[in-house]
Amino acid sequence: MAMLPATRASCCTMRQKMKPRHLQMIAVGGSIGTGLFIGSGGALAVGGPAALLLDWIIIGFMVLMTCQAIGEMAILYPLSGGFYALAVRMLDPAWGFAMGWNYVLQWAVVLPLEITAAGITVSYWPNNVPLGAWITIFFLAIVAINVFGTLGYAEEEFWSSCLKLFVVVMFIFIAVVLNAGGGPKDGDYGSYVGGRYWQDPGAFAHGFPGVCAVFVTAAFSFAGTELVGLAASETPNPRKTMPSAIKNTFWRITIIYILSLLMIGLLLPYNDENLLFGGGTAAASPFVRVLDRAKIPGINHLINVTICISVLSIGLSCVYGGSRTLAALAETGYAPKIFAYVDKSGRPLWAVVFILAFGPLAYVNLAQDSADEVFAWLLALSGLSTLFTWGSIMLCHIRFRKAWKVQGHSVEELPFRAMFGVWGSWIGLILVFLVLLAQGYVAIWPIDGMSSDSATVAENFFKVYLALPVVIACYVIGYVWKRTTPQRAHEIDLDTGRKSWYTVEQMREYRAELAAQPWWKKTYRILFSG
Repeated sequence: MAMLPATRASCCTMRQKMKPRHLQMIAVGGSIGTGLFIGSGGALAVGGPAALLLDWIIIGFMVLMTCQAIGEMAILYPLSGGFYALAVRMLDPAWGFAMGWNYVLQWAVVLPLEITAAGITVSYWPNNVPLGAWITIFFLAIVAINVFGTLGYAEEEFWSSCLKLFVVVMFIFIAVVLNAGGGPKDGDYGSYVGGRYWQDPGAFAHGFPGVCAVFVTAAFSFAGTELVGLAASETPNPRKTMPSAIKNTFWRITIIYILSLLMIGLLLPYNDENLLFGGGTAAASPFVRVLDRAKIPGINHLINVTICISVLSIGLSCVYGGSRTLAALAETGYAPKIFAYVDKSGRPLWAVVFILAFGPLAYVNLAQDSADEVFAWLLALSGLSTLFTWGSIMLCHIRFRKAWKVQGHSVEELPFRAMFGVWGSWIGLILVFLVLLAQGYVAIWPIDGMSSDSATVAENFFKVYLALPVVIACYVIGYVWKRTTPQRAHEIDLDTGRKSWYTVEQMREYRAELAAQPWWKKTYRILFSG
């Protein structure tokens, strides 16, 4: 039976400092940021309200399948490196190498984008502070919080997620009132709105190409959801805390994303000038725009403060996700040994420094002549990386279930089972493939028509699929370096690092106790807990 590569020595090990409340809030609000608060405005302008809702539902289902898959595996194998370590084990070390470095680069590139977005968001308020100063302030804030390691990240995520959830739920209630005509009489929502903007200017802005174009924005808005699986190794008892955290992703998708975007589609026409010409600033945020049009004073500023904090939160997630994956790569010999070093506080110190080193790329935005082009390519690199990550997680789950069955194990032995089993991962994987095809369609036939210039067509295509050659190159490097091949189901190592939470008999007794519970307890457990 093939074994995993040996773990490299380090000063210390990563400490299990995350508490249940931290994991819960990382799952519920950890990835809510610019994708939802600002990116959804551009998505509405490009696709229209129906495309906005449809794409977020499809990507949301994909994310739900991803979280269920990684939850089942991460509870059984709470390994440092999360899904990277699982890809090495369940698929192929060379593919794990490709996915690991893809994930590291994804977060490293997103970090300067988020720092710049934070600086631009502040410009919603009139001030004389230059953008470069705000970039410096937000970058230093991210560095300072990382001094406190995992606990600093977890505490920041907990409190920022609380604020984000409060503000979005508050917005949904306000939006329902505005849609019913309960807004100030001098605003745009002093009378019943209903589905007016679905009829004029319409439900779809650019037809099928518009629907395809919005997918990548929807995926970007969900990026980071898989961090709940990465955090399993830094949680004392993932068997107890992970199931409820994973199930809460459903409620985040349903309440936070779907309901808020439904209300935005009802309250804003897709041809609103701020959505079209806001330039990616807070002025282009549909949340801020609704409140501006309603002429409700004060709340728009609260929304903007929340956007600033959300951007800072995602920046911290970049450092956390990228550094932990880089440390895991180093532990298994797929990155320089120095990145495996963990200090006395439980931080992968040099891995954190490596990711933070990408932060100053945000200053490129100050060079007006080249900034847009540079950042377009940086965004292209990170745009589809998330989809490759999710697809890899679901493929790992499919291979895991196959090996689990072939090696004589029963699903009764699993401490947590994915909601839709292996079929959920198959459906999610097919959706990933279809979304990738949709992005290719938009690259060749963009919404404003296909260019007659072949160079422009090629540039658009590579901007969409830049992550693909990066993944292929990493896979080739990993294969040439280690000369590994995919393992058969009976060869996959299912024993090393496996956490034995219960015996089969104990699992049966536990499930019998659950079956005897009253209906209201069963309902609560199915929806919210383990």
